[in-house]
Amino acid sequence: MKISSGSRVLVTGAASGLGLALVEQLAGRGARVLATDVHADAPTDLAALAGVAYLTLDVTDDTHWARARDWVVEEWDGLDFLFNNAGVAAGGRIELTEMDQWQWIVDINLLGVARGCRTFVPMLKEQGTGHIVNTSSAAGLVHPPRMSEYNAVKAAVVALSETLLHELKPFGVQVSVICPTFFKTNLTASMRGKDESAQASAAKMIDGSSRTAGDIAAVALAQVEKGTHIILTDREGRIGYFAKRFLRPVYYGQMAKAAVRMGRKD
Repeated sequence: MKISSGSRVLVTGAASGLGLALVEQLAGRGARVLATDVHADAPTDLAALAGVAYLTLDVTDDTHWARARDWVVEEWDGLDFLFNNAGVAAGGRIELTEMDQWQWIVDINLLGVARGCRTFVPMLKEQGTGHIVNTSSAAGLVHPPRMSEYNAVKAAVVALSETLLHELKPFGVQVSVICPTFFKTNLTASMRGKDESAQASAAKMIDGSSRTAGDIAAVALAQVEKGTHIILTDREGRIGYFAKRFLRPVYYGQMAKAAVRMGRKD
């Protein structure tokens, strides 16, 4: 399904990072975009884009999702693409991860996606067309140590996306899931947790990446248009994913070495 001039697109987590990059590139293609985020007003970067409307949307709030659906019905009478992109970061050793941190990341990264799908699937099924694009992570496919809560919710997003791929195919609705590795973003600003060494390691990999959110968005949109289900945006992600599938003993060995290296740094 092509993203073209006039395509109706909703993006969550649109104020920064990958969400903002997606909105910029979608607007550049002439799409009509409803950019959403938790801010009360549109940030400057969004407000300056032609063809982009803004709506406050907390992905953990059912009333916000209902309001977004009503906006789409009233303004567009339908939706072509739903990008469930909003997310936060967390990580650390399991004994240092408190349960309120688990609840926080589950509510946003998993249930936020589930709420978005649940809200718009009836509309897309009735239309007989549409494309849901959920943002997960390479951590949803391969599971490094000291990232238990992040790995778990991102893996759940992959599972949800595959379930919907099969469930919605008879209704003409497509589903993709974006699985990038580390890229330059402000995700570390949202990071929580008591394991400071784990957070420092993650920040180093994010800040040290040569990839930008714009790079990831460009690959993702090209693959969405091709109808790709699991979108691997970079070489490292492809290596990890296929190593796990076809060279599992090697994959396990590398993960064990990573755990030992991390332990020596603490």
